Amino acid sequence: MEPNLPLVFDGHNDTLLNLHLPVRGERRSFFERSDLGHIDLPRAREGGFGGGFFACYVPVPEDDGWNEESALTVTDDGYEVSDAPQVDPNYARRFADKLAASLFRLESEGGLRVVRSAQEIKNCLERGELAAILHFEGAENLGPDPGALEELYEVGLRSLGLVWSRPNAYAHGVPFRFPSSPDTGLGLTGAGKELVRECNRLGVLIDLSHLNEQGFWDVAGLSEAPLVATHSNAHAICPASRNLTDRQLDAIRDSDGMVGVNFAVAFLREDGGESEDTPLEMVVRHVDYLVERVGIDRVGWGSDFDGAKVPKELGDVSGLPKLLAALRAGGYDEAALEKLANGNWIRVLGTTWSG
Repeated sequence: MEPNLPLVFDGHNDTLLNLHLPVRGERRSFFERSDLGHIDLPRAREGGFGGGFFACYVPVPEDDGWNEESALTVTDDGYEVSDAPQVDPNYARRFADKLAASLFRLESEGGLRVVRSAQEIKNCLERGELAAILHFEGAENLGPDPGALEELYEVGLRSLGLVWSRPNAYAHGVPFRFPSSPDTGLGLTGAGKELVRECNRLGVLIDLSHLNEQGFWDVAGLSEAPLVATHSNAHAICPASRNLTDRQLDAIRDSDGMVGVNFAVAFLREDGGESEDTPLEMVVRHVDYLVERVGIDRVGWGSDFDGAKVPKELGDVSGLPKLLAALRAGGYDEAALEKLANGNWIRVLGTTWSG
């Protein structure tokens, strides 16, 4: 880790699922350095990774016959992935509970601390201890009873993505398409609107990444909290359905919200391609655009580590100093780097959780 670089707090990783499922036929330990996946404790310390949102993402069951590879159709100018099916809420709750339990197991073994307040994040960063937010990526993970949100809040849930890129009882996820507007379907259901109000009441962050545009505007009209997209990029640069339009970015700015820049190459590149030879300058370009649009106080990281192809130059979490050095070389001073690395996340979480 290069001296004088701030620790990075990150808006999204899929490490819990990556540890749960075999990678290339192998399982790995969070506590041992590996060339599998993107995050483990030794590489996190090497890269100045201070923690972040640890997502509980529930994949479509194998016997449903859907996966992203088989659902992909390459078009003349891009691609589209056929809509993922809904998953059974009982299955989703069981699977998500396993991933949540694994996070608390890591905590018990001394690998990190599950945080429930902005002050706890600050304390972890000062001590050099990984801070982890329990995040559910898809509200179907609550199970069949939306009232489970309060129960899960008591356990430690502090962030909820209303959807992954599929429909559920609350909202409609945006399918993976390029080029495409995020305006791909219906907005929140009645239950989804009630869930937004309940998140506001408890102080649970509502994650707008993966939500389609109509759902975004429904949340914007209902929520009293800052609007946050934990791992999305600028649609003006990369017109993928998963990225945010200028109008959406303006709404995030006006709510004093937050955007976490996604390192997934398919959401960085102008051509929507999946080449890992994508230069770090593409990440910097999205940062520059977002800072210009929403302000230096509202941009951070949403890496998608362990869930996406990232630039080869970055490699994994140990490569974060290269990114911060590139931003410094591009003119960002120490105060700006501190905000991008962790200060902006601490601010918006403090506002949301204390509301």
